[in-house]
Amino acid sequence: MFQNFRQSMTWLHTWFGLVLGFVLMVVFFFGSLSVFDREIDRWAIPSSRFEPQPMPSFDQLLRPAFERMQPDAANIEAARSRIDGPMPERFAVVRTWAAYTTHRDPVLGLFAGFELPGAKDPEDAVWGTRTIDPRNGQPLPDDRLKIGSQFFYPLHYSLNLNWMALGTWIVGLAALVMLVALVSGVVMHRKLFRELFTFRPAKSTPRSTLDLHNLTGVVALPFHFMFAFTGLVIFGGIYFPVTHTQLAPLHELHERQEAEATGLPHERAGVAAPLASVDAMVAEAQRRWAARGMAGDVGYLQVQHVGDANAYVSVYRAGTDRVALTGEGIHFKASTGELLREDPPRTAVASVNEFLTGLHLQHFRHWLLRWLYVLGGLSGCACIATGFIFFVEKRKRQHARLGQGGARWVDALAVTTVTGTVIAALGILVANRLLPDQLPAGWPGRGDLEQYAFWGTWALAAAHALWRTAPVAQARLAPAWREQCGAIVVMAVAAVLLNGITTGDHLLRTLAAGYWPVAGVDLALLASALLALVAAHRLKRRAAGAPGRQPALPPEGARA
Repeated sequence: MFQNFRQSMTWLHTWFGLVLGFVLMVVFFFGSLSVFDREIDRWAIPSSRFEPQPMPSFDQLLRPAFERMQPDAANIEAARSRIDGPMPERFAVVRTWAAYTTHRDPVLGLFAGFELPGAKDPEDAVWGTRTIDPRNGQPLPDDRLKIGSQFFYPLHYSLNLNWMALGTWIVGLAALVMLVALVSGVVMHRKLFRELFTFRPAKSTPRSTLDLHNLTGVVALPFHFMFAFTGLVIFGGIYFPVTHTQLAPLHELHERQEAEATGLPHERAGVAAPLASVDAMVAEAQRRWAARGMAGDVGYLQVQHVGDANAYVSVYRAGTDRVALTGEGIHFKASTGELLREDPPRTAVASVNEFLTGLHLQHFRHWLLRWLYVLGGLSGCACIATGFIFFVEKRKRQHARLGQGGARWVDALAVTTVTGTVIAALGILVANRLLPDQLPAGWPGRGDLEQYAFWGTWALAAAHALWRTAPVAQARLAPAWREQCGAIVVMAVAAVLLNGITTGDHLLRTLAAGYWPVAGVDLALLASALLALVAAHRLKRRAAGAPGRQPALPPEGARA
């Protein structure tokens, strides 16, 4: 079929990259945004625009907030099919209280798990969530969507297709394809060092596009490989669910044996018991971390088997002083404050897993490295986008002669995936600032409307792309690229202006105050508008150029 191994790798790189490159574009773009997901949250929720706070007092602030919590209405409704009998009006038995924060979070996330009476699975539970102001314990409105951490972040690894974890499986397949594309790309482009310094923007569009594709692929090659690989490692339990399927009985036995070995009870005793001062337990955990030369910020706090004699408190370190995602948990008997267990040093295998997980999730304190993550992700977007463009440019004249529409459909999908993705992200931000704080009765929740705006804007961008890429069938430039770049300019500037008008936190004010989370988002929006404006101008000039010019096209993998 192929004359040599390199030709087979070229075919593999081209078609594997084309088929799942559309998914990878979404993964890279929203993964890049997720590096600053907490900052996007603050832009989207003005009531959270204050400085990050440490974990507050459990005894004085968190415990009253937990005691007021009940399961979320949506979770209760979803649990109706998992029980035999009626749903109780109030859930009295609390299994878990948990609080989580990061060094970039001004607000605090609370989670409470409740026993589900009459559940078909005895281990089943129903959950309640709450976001509170850690300065006073007041809850934030439930209808506010954390666009960065609750929408963009899961979108990059699950496409927000949660049925049967379908989106996670699709992204996993795309990650495998990406590893194949990286290896086959290295085989195709053997002179990597020369291609690292080769970019000829003044050449023909196919030539300059291929140069940029090679350049962005080579420069960030280690980054792209690392993220694809570590993403597969993180979700290995989903892709190979041995523990909860084939080895389910052994999994349960292992949990019980682990409980006996660690002294952390697996089940409730059924005997009520009070809760001692958790603040004193936190202070003891911080003293022990300090004795080991570790920073003492608390990132995660959990009370298991609440109100029971077997209850215990787990205090985990934030671990922002290192790359590895570690917690160094210290566990106490809830009723007395007695030390039960201090997590031992990890095994070599566990340490490697923690390092790879932390490398991907970047919970560390290092702003320069965060920006390098963003640049690496955007270079992946540029590599994929230029690959699409080169594919279309190489084939559109041949397809036009043969009356085939393949190049036109690929170009439409490319427009939808490249500029359409950006338009959809801007659509949800614009909707966030346009929607009123109080919605009319009977309307969907505010967060739901914002998500509808995202998907609706993307659908409009896709329809526009299908309509305005028709000239590609005649081997001409599609105006869809230029027009959607124009839409990006308008929407990005509108989002910045709307933020200033609706909240008063305009760019001059946030810059003067040094409040970079909101100022940074506004500056990123304006930078996007500027880049889109330059791209639209260049596309307009190209469209107005000599239509008869037919430059020679380099073959795929060409380097000269």
